[in-house]
Amino acid sequence: MRYFIRLSFKGGHYGGWQIQRNAPSVQAELTNALSLLLKESVQVCGAGRTDAGVHAINYVAHFDSSKDLSQNYTQCLYKLNAILSTNVCVHAITAVPKEAHARFDALSRSYKYYIHLSKNPFVQEFSTYCHFDLNLDDMNRAAALLLGTHDFTAFSKLHGGNKTSICTVSHAAFSYEQSNYFGGIVFTITANRFLRNMVRAIVGTLIDVGRGKIAPQEMGTILEKKERKGIGSSVSAQGLFLYQIDYPYTVY
Repeated sequence: MRYFIRLSFKGGHYGGWQIQRNAPSVQAELTNALSLLLKESVQVCGAGRTDAGVHAINYVAHFDSSKDLSQNYTQCLYKLNAILSTNVCVHAITAVPKEAHARFDALSRSYKYYIHLSKNPFVQEFSTYCHFDLNLDDMNRAAALLLGTHDFTAFSKLHGGNKTSICTVSHAAFSYEQSNYFGGIVFTITANRFLRNMVRAIVGTLIDVGRGKIAPQEMGTILEKKERKGIGSSVSAQGLFLYQIDYPYTVY
């Protein structure tokens, strides 16, 4: 049977989602936990890679098992979370058709990047501090030029091994957000796919737009040139969250 699994993780403790030789990964931890729980070898396939240090809310992966987990779903979920570290939490496990695929069936993925504009000891693990005065209108004018289908080579990690750098962005905008713990701005971006380091490079460039170092209309030129030269520095990973993955069918 094939199952979709929905989870959240704190990325600061991992080298990313994907299994790798020299750093702990969420995929490895989840694979080991499921194999221990189900007493069989389990392979887990995620909806996509995340960079080192990037967090995720409602990340989706799938795995196959010979066991029918619907018979003791609540107990299975409880035991799995007990095995996993405190940095990972599984929210749901759902049986799906055998052909369902967490990565290839995904229609879009959405990220949020959090920036706090004044010193705040409660959010430093999950937001980036920016002490500059930012022109949010200019930043949103520049972000609007990202919409549509473009070659995002300029915002990808060098030698990232991408088969293609073409992505289709359907939403990209900053907004203000205020809560008991967080006060600042949030950049939200949705696309059919993302390249390594793409969101962090885009946010760094948009911050330079907000500071007046890059004119808003230059975003279009940067895309056309397909060169890293001239873009802003990539922002740090701790403010970045993968928060939504959409599928053509209802999973949860």
